Amino acid sequence: MKTWKILAAVAATQFVAALGAHAASLEQVKKSGELRIGTEGTYAPFTYHTDSGKLTGFDVDIGRAIAKRLGVEAKFVEGRWDGLIAGIDAGRYDAVINEVGITPERQNKYDFSTPYIASKAVLIVGESNDTIKSFADLKGKKAAQTLTSNFGKLAEKNGADLVPTNSFDQSIQLVISGRADATVNDSLSYLDFKKHQPKAPVKRVVEEANAEQSGVLIAKGEPKLLDAIDKALADMKKDGTYLKISKKYFGEDVSK
Repeated sequence: MKTWKILAAVAATQFVAALGAHAASLEQVKKSGELRIGTEGTYAPFTYHTDSGKLTGFDVDIGRAIAKRLGVEAKFVEGRWDGLIAGIDAGRYDAVINEVGITPERQNKYDFSTPYIASKAVLIVGESNDTIKSFADLKGKKAAQTLTSNFGKLAEKNGADLVPTNSFDQSIQLVISGRADATVNDSLSYLDFKKHQPKAPVKRVVEEANAEQSGVLIAKGEPKLLDAIDKALADMKKDGTYLKISKKYFGEDVSK
């Protein structure tokens, strides 16, 4: 009898867990009154904390504006990049807004909104480094990267030995300290970093020609939620909200 009760309890727990792992529909989001958004909180200027501890950034403002147009509040759930997308599978949140590049591999498993920002990969080295002048020069060199990011894959493709990091700031600090020769990272993050720390001993040596587009990532199978997010983004661009947010962090329109 006890064994039966234990098995029943386990089965019930697994059932509830499975339900929690399902993607939220637009109706469920509206009923809950909140759009749960996965984000890092350590990736300035996109998602980071002010000195007072407040979560802010370009992606955070975009997420709040989307939620407002859906008629709900934005609830941010922070996590490390390497496990961020997996949070969708686990049902921890409804969307990821964290500069997630739109790639065929990710599109096979998840749905993306229309792109809301475009950026380019930039190669960053120490100020006195004169040996690395192109992506090809990364062969055999140490590159500080978040392992599952597109930037890390680009560095690895060019023959770099990857030094694992958790954030842009950590990657930059490894380059400054000499523990890494370079980092391939986001051009907009670099511009923001140099704006705040113009004397930092790092420099940009080359920029990738093609821009990478990022979108809001959600689980597959919720077309109404995806359409609502797309409509929110389109309305933001029409009424000037997007441009206001873009200029706040970058001084220009970064949608193209």
